[in-house]
Parts: sequence; structure tokens; C-alpha cells
Amino acid sequence: MPRSHSARLHSARRHVPRRHVARSRTARLIALVLLPLVLLTACRATTPDGPVATVAAGVPGGAPSAAPGGAAAGGTSPVGPATPNPAAPTIPVGSTSQSLTVDAATRTYRVYRPAEVASPAPLVVFLHGGFGSADQAEKAYHWDQEADAGHFVVVYPDGLDRAWNTDGGCCGTPSRTGVDDVAFVTAVVHAVEQSMPIDPARVYATGISNGGIMAYTLACRTTLFAAIGPDSATELADCPDPAPTSVIHVHGTADQTIRYDGGVGDGPAHVDGPPVATVNAHWRQIDGCAAPEVTTSGSVTTSIATCPSGRTVELITIDGAGHQWPGATPNRVAERLLGTDPPSQALDATSVIWDFFSGHTLS
Repeated sequence: MPRSHSARLHSARRHVPRRHVARSRTARLIALVLLPLVLLTACRATTPDGPVATVAAGVPGGAPSAAPGGAAAGGTSPVGPATPNPAAPTIPVGSTSQSLTVDAATRTYRVYRPAEVASPAPLVVFLHGGFGSADQAEKAYHWDQEADAGHFVVVYPDGLDRAWNTDGGCCGTPSRTGVDDVAFVTAVVHAVEQSMPIDPARVYATGISNGGIMAYTLACRTTLFAAIGPDSATELADCPDPAPTSVIHVHGTADQTIRYDGGVGDGPAHVDGPPVATVNAHWRQIDGCAAPEVTTSGSVTTSIATCPSGRTVELITIDGAGHQWPGATPNRVAERLLGTDPPSQALDATSVIWDFFSGHTLS
């Protein structure tokens, strides 16, 4: 796709001044004091088995991390030297913590392997939201249970300082320091492939908020993924020449953090993305899709466009839903103290996204 189309995508953003958060300094200080306590409510009670023993937590809902700084330069990221820790030659059954070295930094991730798994197995990469973690995501979004039923493997990478550098000015410390998270996620996929039989035609990426934006960046910068499934996310990275990829995007119309209608969102990162409909149209053009068919059932509107080579671009819009993962485990403490949006009960995003993934292979 020529760069001019990518430029048109980004010109669709609404460049409006950042809104001042209507909170007093006292309220901000209270929130900062309470945040660590809320995060600790999600911590694991026991230390996981595996090469790296960690205790991690986060806020389900994945609001973007700290205010964005300068993004790394665009373009496809070459994978730097990646060295898995030589603790185990294969991935054991269950949930384990792993680590590898990328660009001289030790990075961590969690892997869930069901007791019964296909061989070679599909692989789903789940990317947590800002302020989240691999540990928090594994507990909140029910992908382990879906993997048990679908006989696939799930990997949960950890963003540095609980954020991802998606390029395009997001998010937090990784964005400000130019962390190469495309290289890291690519290295994680290769490390899992080296540890057990993985079907390279059935590798998928999904995530919420900052993690969902990262899924779009991976689709723009790599050819690893048969499909991506962002939730409550947008596309920020320059994307001049992506490989055709199937996409399912889930979003609520009342999301004020990453706005459905585009423009500057609330939250620490003030994500300024194009309207979700513009992102959806962008990927329909990339994939050469036919006009979408749109249906509505209750609060859920589904737009499905069929494309050559069996690809699909789908948008699921939930009327009145906020910045959340539909069907996730609620965090009532975070909702009460920090004002995070409750998970929509209109659908189970995990099962819907896996159903979409399972029908698509890399071609």
C-alpha cells in the first residue's frame, strides 16, 4: 500500500487540545496513593514455577500507561539477539514464567500450555494494557480456559514498566526510550516455537488498549500473524506497506480513553487516534475486501467484510460500553476507587476472538 494512504489514515485524527482533567490536586494524590493498593489486589498468592519467579499485578481494563513521549523510528524492526534462558528444553503443561534477552535486556513472559494441545499447536499472543502485566492479563481475560477448550498455547509478554512502545507516540517509558517491542514480541514467538511444535500458519495477536494498539503495530511491521484481535484500541504507528492480515476489532461507543469516534482520549496517555471506522476501512483496503455486511443484535453491531485468500475484516461495536474487555473478570476495587469501566456483559470477547482466529490461517 502506498504511503499516501497511511498519511490519509493519520490525517483523519482530530487534533484537538488536550482537555484538563477535572480533578483537584488532592484527588490526584489520593488516586496515586491508592493505585499500588489496587494493583496488589491482583497479585498472585504464590510464586509461579519456571525459569523466572516473579510477582506481578495490574489493573484489569488496560488504561494506557504514563504520558507518551517520542516514539522510535518507523519501519520494520529487525530482531536483535534473543537468548531464551536455558532452564527447560520444552514448555511444561500449565502456566509458567519464562525470560529471554533482547537487545541486552532481560524480558519476561508467561506461557500457558494445556494438558491436551494440538501438534503443531496454534499460538495466541496476548498483550496486556497499560498499567497491566502478563500475570494480571492471564487471570483477568480467561484465555487459559479458552486454550483448554481449543487446545492451543497462549503467551503473555510483559511490557517494560507495564507499557508497550507502539510507535506513534504511545506509550509510557517504552515509547520515551525507544524500546523495540516489535523485536521482543517476535523473539517471544520464536522462543516458544523452539520449545514445542507450533503451527507457524496459526499464530495470532490480541490485546487490550495499549496492547491492542501494539497488535496493530505488529501487523504493520511483521508477517508473523494470521490474524489480530485488538480490543478498545486504535492504530497509531505509520503503516505504509503491511502484509494482508485478518482483523477482528472490538470497541465500545462510550470508550473515553481510546475514543470510538477518534480524537484525544482521557487517561494518562491522551491517546489521539483516528475514528475506529477509519481504522476498519484502512484494513479492508489493505486486504482488498468486499463491502461489509452489517447486522445488529441488541447492543452489538457487527460489520463483516470478506476478502481474498479467506481473510476477513470484522468490527464489533458495543453500544454504551466503555474502555474494557467484554466478559473479563470485574475488578470492583478498581472500578470504585479509580473509576475504571466495568466489563461489558454483551459478549465474551475471548471466545469471540478465538472463534475468529480459529477460522484463519497465514497464507
